Amino acid sequence: MKQRVITAIVALILFIPIVLMGGIWIDVLACAFAAVGISEIFIMKKQIIVSWDFILALLATLTMAVPDSFFKFLPAFLNKYNVFYIFVMLMLVRTVLSKNRVTFDDAGVYTIAALYIGTGFHFMAAIRNAHLGLAILGYVFAVVWSTDIAAYMVGRKIGKHKLWPVISPNKTWEGSIGAVICAVIVAAVYVALVPIGRNNVLMIILAFFLSIIGQMGDLVESAYKRFYGVKDSGKILPGHGGILDRFDSMLFVLPVVAFMGIL
Repeated sequence: MKQRVITAIVALILFIPIVLMGGIWIDVLACAFAAVGISEIFIMKKQIIVSWDFILALLATLTMAVPDSFFKFLPAFLNKYNVFYIFVMLMLVRTVLSKNRVTFDDAGVYTIAALYIGTGFHFMAAIRNAHLGLAILGYVFAVVWSTDIAAYMVGRKIGKHKLWPVISPNKTWEGSIGAVICAVIVAAVYVALVPIGRNNVLMIILAFFLSIIGQMGDLVESAYKRFYGVKDSGKILPGHGGILDRFDSMLFVLPVVAFMGIL
């Protein structure tokens, strides 16, 4: 527990100033998180990091993670999705050149991971750098973190009915429902105190759905960790696991916030 607390404090001391500064700082941080995230996928799969496969997957991930403005320097016929698809094709070509040492399944995992991780961290920076972005990103953090804390606390206190025992045996229905209720309450308090330039009632309703979506992101990560037989996605944060362990819910929630036009 002491190690978890110390790690959390140090991480917040480093993370919060970058979020407050925004701009290029959070763009770089988002790309760094994305790079670590895709490396954790390779480590869980017991694949070699120093390889062409990792380089292609990393480039695909960063293509999705970097700010959209980066692509204004490219020829007009190229956008981020064109570039991403080029890396996907190269990953598929690797299955031929490696004589199926790199399989079609491997290429599929790397493609989905690059899209999922890169897009999620891209929108962490994009939301922060939008108009009133700091307030909106704070809202997202408040909803997701309150969901995680309440799910753990309520589940531990009164949880009796397992939510999805095959995937995550410690999660309960009571914890999940309590987490949604807590997220809605926290969202109501947040929008009452912090001007976010959006309809407060809609943002409170949105918190209900984001809490559920965030919990699904948590379960998805639990599913692939169980599939690969690992406890944590990585060890970069002592006591807390890897970047994907800490941002599993965010990677689902942040794109949804952006897709719904909250920016």
